[in-house]
Amino acid sequence: MTLRPLFALVGMLCCTLPALADGEVQKLITPADKARLDKYGETRKAALAEAKAGDPAEVKQLGALLAKPLVAFSDKDLTGNWRCRTIKAGGPLPLVIYGWFKCKVTDDGSGWRLEKISGSQRTKGRFFDDGEKRAIYLGSFYVNSDPAKPYGSGPQTDQVGYAFRNSAKEWRIEFPAPYYESKLDIIEFKR
Repeated sequence: MTLRPLFALVGMLCCTLPALADGEVQKLITPADKARLDKYGETRKAALAEAKAGDPAEVKQLGALLAKPLVAFSDKDLTGNWRCRTIKAGGPLPLVIYGWFKCKVTDDGSGWRLEKISGSQRTKGRFFDDGEKRAIYLGSFYVNSDPAKPYGSGPQTDQVGYAFRNSAKEWRIEFPAPYYESKLDIIEFKR
């Protein structure tokens, strides 16, 4: 028996196995954040159900954002300056949509890095591939000009979320079960 048929069989099996987020992100993500991502679907559903009791104009804005079709991250460059705003769904208040602030995405050669550079509540972190239409964000929450702690410093600062693209000029990150104020935070980005 030659090795060629064996290699062909192994190659076919590899192509049929599901692609999973692994590698570096799996080494870095905390057990608590992995659990938050594991419950993402149910957390999101509960938060959006509560958000429906919010201001009707804001409910309409949120619905329009979430109704946009998702597109692939591949072949697009997120680097540069962005307008960004935070949306808080579920929790003590059903829905809050904040005004626009400034965010910046850079690429240090190992991937995209995000920093919210204005407003009192900020984030700083990086993205990891998680399929064609989704990325994982691991970051750190900080306030005003306080220095951002490294990811993995604890539940009060650690952030985890899924990033989704809607077009070349729009994308968002959804943070399930953030430590403060809501059941789901969404940061919306526009050029």
